[in-house]
Amino acid sequence: MNYDLIVIGSGPGGYVAAIRASQLGMNVAVVERAELGGICLNWGCIPTKSLLKSAQVLEYTRHAADYGVKVENAEADFNAIIARSRGVADKMSKGIQYLFKKNNITVIEGTGKLTADKQVEVTNAAGEKTLYEAKHIILATGARSRQLPNIPQDGKRIIGYRQALTLDHRPASMVVVGSGAIGSELAYFYNAMGTKVLLVEFMPNVLPVEDEEVSKQIGRSFKKAGIDVMVKSSVESVDTTGELLKVNIKNKKGEIEVHEAEIVLSAVGISPNVENIGLEELHIEMERGRVKVDEYYRTNVEGVYAIGDIVGGPALAHVASAEAICCVEHIAGLHVEPIDYSNIPGCTYVTPEVASVGLNEAKAKEAGYEVKIGKFPFTASGKASAAGANDGFVKLIFNAADDTLLGAHMVGMNVTEIIAEMVLARKAKTKAHDIIKAIHPHPTMSEAVMEAASAAYDEVIHL
Repeated sequence: MNYDLIVIGSGPGGYVAAIRASQLGMNVAVVERAELGGICLNWGCIPTKSLLKSAQVLEYTRHAADYGVKVENAEADFNAIIARSRGVADKMSKGIQYLFKKNNITVIEGTGKLTADKQVEVTNAAGEKTLYEAKHIILATGARSRQLPNIPQDGKRIIGYRQALTLDHRPASMVVVGSGAIGSELAYFYNAMGTKVLLVEFMPNVLPVEDEEVSKQIGRSFKKAGIDVMVKSSVESVDTTGELLKVNIKNKKGEIEVHEAEIVLSAVGISPNVENIGLEELHIEMERGRVKVDEYYRTNVEGVYAIGDIVGGPALAHVASAEAICCVEHIAGLHVEPIDYSNIPGCTYVTPEVASVGLNEAKAKEAGYEVKIGKFPFTASGKASAAGANDGFVKLIFNAADDTLLGAHMVGMNVTEIIAEMVLARKAKTKAHDIIKAIHPHPTMSEAVMEAASAAYDEVIHL
């Protein structure tokens, strides 16, 4: 029952921590109360992308004539699409099982909790409790859908993202509350399936954390696709007494509008799973509802660490994985470079896709930078034209003082694959002309990066 490391939670933070620790010679156990892979693999990133791929294929068939292809009577089999998504998630979860066996990691099924003497108490499905000891314990318990008091989720008619992935039928109508990545992706999916979707956002634009030009482009794309969008609006309450839900929405004028819908999807963020894991028993310090850690994810209690959605960084799978590796390598005594949270890419997998890293235009100017901005629209891209995907652009923001890249903001086909070039450019402190002079293959969507950099310095060829 003694281990070098016990990880509580097997999401993209927990399972990566366990595998890296095993690679470094530690005897590792992982405590998991549900499916291996956590929310991201089973109820978030992976199954959502499966649904979105089905929606994209359906959209292709609807526009097949634009490509000179005749497709007749194409329709969505909603239950088959959901089943495919669950199959993809199950396959990936089995992949984690394989990796754990390969790396000799012990899986302890049940709910883990720290005890006052820094052991891990695991309660299994039968209610039986077992104590385990480890030199080091990593908390990686993740998060769940955030509940709003005025929109209480019942899991059936007022739902969170988890239920949205497994509905047993396609709803005729849906109000999606919140237009962050989760809300926007699910709004796009259900609209593509034929559901009448109303997307409600409190801020002035959808995807409000993105550069304003990107947000406005996505707003236009949503409306073009048939999604109704209300910005500067808020859901005040939901009347559940009738056959259809009556959703009371305060619009931008401050007036109450009543919209009927079969389903309300609340996508207003997440809440960290910090309850009942022993934080109080060990007097672990908290900060704004999350576990307080240092740059190596140490809590104030020696030997106890925390990573992922329960700490203060961005709630993204790739961030949790990076934190896991940083934490474990530091435990192992390796020289570790702390994570640069200013260089974290964000991606939203709607159509067209959205990807960004670094400062947006407004924040760069607020920070006092004199900037050079280059923008290249995909209407001028040969690859985008050939693919029939001209919506969007690449926008690069450079520091005029030293020509380094402050931020990159993209909307368009496959930009979630292109953004990594910009992350590397920022990490390496690459100069604008290094990007301009790096030969990009033709024809590709990635050429837009070179062209946008060229535009910032009045060297662009294809505009």
